[in-house]
Amino acid sequence: MEHILRPIYQERASQPETLGVILVTKREEIMSITDTFDTVLLIIVKEAEMPIFTKHYLHEDQKMAMHVITEELLNKRLNVGLDRRIVDWIFHGKVIFDRNEYLCNLRLKLQEFPFFGRKIKTGIQFSKLIRRYLEGKEFFNRGNYFDSYHHVVDSLHHLARLSVIDNGLYPEVTVWSQVKKIEPSIYKLYEELVMSTESLEKRLELLFLAIEFLINSKTDDGAQHILETMLLKDAWTIQELHNHHDLRYYSKDLEVFVEFLIDKGYIIVEPKESKSDSIYHRHYKVDRDFVISQYNAEK
Repeated sequence: MEHILRPIYQERASQPETLGVILVTKREEIMSITDTFDTVLLIIVKEAEMPIFTKHYLHEDQKMAMHVITEELLNKRLNVGLDRRIVDWIFHGKVIFDRNEYLCNLRLKLQEFPFFGRKIKTGIQFSKLIRRYLEGKEFFNRGNYFDSYHHVVDSLHHLARLSVIDNGLYPEVTVWSQVKKIEPSIYKLYEELVMSTESLEKRLELLFLAIEFLINSKTDDGAQHILETMLLKDAWTIQELHNHHDLRYYSKDLEVFVEFLIDKGYIIVEPKESKSDSIYHRHYKVDRDFVISQYNAEK
C-alpha cells in the first residue's frame, strides 16, 4: 500500500511546513485504532489554515485515510490525552518522512516522558477526575444511578490513567491492561463496579468512598502543575488562568478544579474592587503557607 500512497505523501513531504509523515497499517486485533481503515497517513505540519484536515481514498477494495495535523494541535492532544490513537500511530507507525529528525525526537520524548510532561498530564487527568466525581456524586444523591454509574466509570478511567502516568508510562489504548499490572487496587475497583452482585446503589456508594479517598491522597500531586504555574505571579483572574499557554489545556475542567482547590485550602480568593461598590472581582492566589505545610507533612 505504501507505493500506492507514495505520490500523495511525496507531494506533502516536499512542502517546507511538513515535519513528518507516518504510515499506519490496520492490525486485525485492534481494527478500531485506524477507524477500520486499511491504511492511515498521519502528516504533521508546522502550521496550516485548518488545525486538522482529513481526506479518504479508495484503491480497489482498500480504503485509506489521510490526516494532516498541525504541531500545536498534536501537542495538545498528546498533553490532554484526547486521542490515544495518535500515541499508537506515533509509537507503532512506519516513519516514511522525517524532517530534521522531528519524529525521532518526538518518539524519544514520549518514551522518556520527561518530568514536566508527567506533571501537566497528571494535572489534566486529575482535573477531569474531579469533574466526573462531583457530577457523578450529584446524580447519585438525586437517585439517578445509571447516570451516576456512567460518571463513576469515567472517574475510574481517569484514575487508571493517573496511575499509568505516575509510573512514568504513557497511557495506551489498552490502559486497563497496563493498570492491572502496575496498580491492581484500582483495577480491582473497576472489577467491583462492573462485576459485583451487589445492588447498583450499593456498588456506587462504595466506589464513591474509595474514589474520594484516592482523590484526597493524590491531590498534592494532581495540583502540583497548576499551583507551580500560579506561583509565577501573585494573583490571577480566571481569564488569565484560561489564557495561560499550559493551563488552557485544562479547558472546561479548569474552573471546577480551581474551586476544588479553594475548598481544599490550596488556593485562596482575593476580592478586588470593581466599578460597582457592592460587587468585587474574584482573583485567585496560592496559599503558600498551606502548600508548604502540606509538603512538610508529607515529608
